[in-house]
Amino acid sequence: MKHDRALALALLIPFALITLYAVWEVGYTGIFAHALDGPAGWQLSADLVVALLMILVWLVADARRIGRNPWPWVLLTLFLGAFGPLFYLLTGNGEYRAAADE
Repeated sequence: MKHDRALALALLIPFALITLYAVWEVGYTGIFAHALDGPAGWQLSADLVVALLMILVWLVADARRIGRNPWPWVLLTLFLGAFGPLFYLLTGNGEYRAAADE
């Protein structure tokens, strides 16, 4: 359980730094402009949407199962991408592990 938090934190720190750099350089909306620049950006954007939707399906089901409100994490994910699931893992106390053990 503590390993999940450590992994989330290890991913969050460099991800936050690269995100801050990107926003500094091109702005929040500029990230989307670059992502939709051509076919490669379209594919990467589509891949990100598919991955985040799959994560959100898990996140909502997991949050409901353990009695957590999923909507703050859903909104965070919709506006800030992977920050939502990473913060969900960081702020939990490992309850999501119980489902795998059952």
